[in-house]
Amino acid sequence: MLCHTAMDRTAQLARHWATHGCPVVIHLDRRAGDAALATLTAALQDLPNIRFSRRSACEWGTFGLVHATIDAATQMLADFPQVTHVFLASGSCLPIRPVRALQDHLAAHPDTDFIESVTTADVGWTVGGLSTERFTLRFPFSWRRNRRLFDGYVALQRALGFRRRIPEGLTPHLGSQWWCLTRKSLDAILNHPMRPTYDRYFKRVWIPDESYFQTLIRQVSTRIESRSLTLSKFDYQGRPHVFYDDHLHLLRQTDAFVARKIWHDADLLYRTFLTPDGDRASRIAPSPGKINRLFAKAVERRLKGRPGLFMQSRFPTKGRGGNRSAAPYGLFEGFDEIFEDFRPWLAQTIEARVHGHLFAFDHVEYASGESVFKGGLADSAALRDYNPRSFLTSLIWNTRGETQCFQFGPTDEQDITPFLAGDPNANIFLITGAFAVPLWRSGRTAAEVRPEAARLQKIEAEFLKLLAAPDTKARVRTWSLAEFVENPAEPLQQLVDDLNPRAPHRSGTLPRLVNLVGFSSFLQDLRNQGMQPVLMGDFPTDAELAPPEQPFARPQIVR
Repeated sequence: MLCHTAMDRTAQLARHWATHGCPVVIHLDRRAGDAALATLTAALQDLPNIRFSRRSACEWGTFGLVHATIDAATQMLADFPQVTHVFLASGSCLPIRPVRALQDHLAAHPDTDFIESVTTADVGWTVGGLSTERFTLRFPFSWRRNRRLFDGYVALQRALGFRRRIPEGLTPHLGSQWWCLTRKSLDAILNHPMRPTYDRYFKRVWIPDESYFQTLIRQVSTRIESRSLTLSKFDYQGRPHVFYDDHLHLLRQTDAFVARKIWHDADLLYRTFLTPDGDRASRIAPSPGKINRLFAKAVERRLKGRPGLFMQSRFPTKGRGGNRSAAPYGLFEGFDEIFEDFRPWLAQTIEARVHGHLFAFDHVEYASGESVFKGGLADSAALRDYNPRSFLTSLIWNTRGETQCFQFGPTDEQDITPFLAGDPNANIFLITGAFAVPLWRSGRTAAEVRPEAARLQKIEAEFLKLLAAPDTKARVRTWSLAEFVENPAEPLQQLVDDLNPRAPHRSGTLPRLVNLVGFSSFLQDLRNQGMQPVLMGDFPTDAELAPPEQPFARPQIVR
């Protein structure tokens, strides 16, 4: 057992092994201090089949872990001649099946070494960019304590083309640190005539505890089963998953005999498995495939999360993909400006919650005028603008199951526009040039509103340019103002079909269109003042604006 912390759990585990007929040799990390050794010795002094090996410092990624394992294994073979197999464990490794079951399994395979051992060309789980290079470069500096020296020395060796010579006859292999070897194979490794050469070489290999025994076993073993009897899972950064009390049912389904890492305060797990006969419930048929699928799903969720959920424990990065919001939603630009009652009409037609301008400069315009929306979202513009992306994704997440729609325009805050363009859940419906209608209806002259009209046109043009970019993922439908007012029924039918394609009925009425007679003269006045209104399209003259009655639904053939 390799131990360095939680002496109470170490003593509990060692006693469990020892009282079930398994001699134990404990290596306590020298960095743990003498007080820890005294505590552990006092707790286990009544057990004659427990020994303590010579102590050395065990720092992650260094040869100290291999040195500690060699010392403990040497003492095990010397002090307990009846031992047939040696099982390497840590102070956080918990037996999850009866010890008797492990003993029977090893007795049925007396000549088999259970150790994960694959060549660097075949292994695909190394994390950190060093696979073959861990054997061909030198690593004299600690990765954890001297990161800059570590990285700098690696870069220097690469620049100089330095390459270590691998000892003749060795083919580097990698695998889990936790193995179970036969006495014969372990003795052959410890007494190999080339061991001094191998030790000198592996002292400058990176993370040698995952390669020393995994490589040398290929020199001496007659039968290798390349798998570990210990369940150990790692996340996408190469750090081990920790098992807690709520993993009890999961651990009962594994075909492994030991699991790591167990949280030292997981009292339920220790009470359940450290019983005289082990956990009886663990005798159900194991399902390791299910466990592997669960961990694969956990890694995926850790990387991508749940679509649309942004939280303090997992803030996703753009490069890891996934939808940006939790559900489809609609954005409408220009509709409020040209219809008198667009919001209530839309809410009734597609059965959605229709907000006003969520990104208005002064405050958030929630539907029905709420000051605080679901999830505690206030109508404060300052709070919203602190992180517009999180504001919108929180709103969509908090209302899953209900379609959300809101108004947008060049008079709103524009920081959210890159997010909108890149969100595949965004349905954007845009009438270009409609921003000029409220300016016309304000009663001010063209000369007075010309600077504002030019500013708004520039903002809307930038938004249109963003929506036309190749990497835009939002679903976008645009109409010029002239195109829309010519036949508003068809675009309205399209947006209803897009947002609610399974609606049981279609409304036969249209929202009331603003009377635009005189608007074309306003546009001409803007031109006369020196501004070129280009986003409105070829707007019809007053004579062409006689509003015909437009049926809402498309004509259909009835057989």
